[in-house]
Amino acid sequence: MNALVAQERKDLRKSTLKRLRNDGGIPAIVYGSNINTQSISIKSLDLLKVIRDVGRNGILSLNLNGKSKNVVLRDYQTNPINSKILHVDFLQVDENTEIDTKVSVILKGTSEGEKTGGIAKQFLHELDITAKANDIPDEIEIDITNFEIGHTIQVADIKKQYSNCTFNHDDEETIVTIDYVKPDPVTEESDETSEAEVSGV
Repeated sequence: MNALVAQERKDLRKSTLKRLRNDGGIPAIVYGSNINTQSISIKSLDLLKVIRDVGRNGILSLNLNGKSKNVVLRDYQTNPINSKILHVDFLQVDENTEIDTKVSVILKGTSEGEKTGGIAKQFLHELDITAKANDIPDEIEIDITNFEIGHTIQVADIKKQYSNCTFNHDDEETIVTIDYVKPDPVTEESDETSEAEVSGV
């Protein structure tokens, strides 16, 4: 399991937080159902490496004061200007901990319908799920390669593939559909005008 070294953080003054961030650190907290919330700091580069290795929803080992905790990245805040991570919330988990989270929906491939003039319309880019920490997928992938125009995938259609997850959506909610491309009204009008001019009307 990927390990992330953390330091206990006792000085919570703004000036200290600014210095911490300037030195490449990130202030964070660890919380859980049976522990007191702890203020910690981690290295930004270490966190990014771990996320690359285990994914946004993966379990990682947080080493604090010589003791390891299994945690997941629960939430984080970023700087709106440069997208740097400003603060991180870690949730301590075990194999039976159920988590409510959002998972990205990724469409794979180019559909047959798109090749014949259709368009892939994705209505849900994230899905709200509840699952045990070990069962949370990094992303939900839908292969649309063989989809013809008119093909639709609803939440109910992917439940079997992700049977360890509870989807907090109605079964009938549409994730993606391969639709016709509607003609441009301006183009249609222009075509009709051209035909009229040619016929001398």
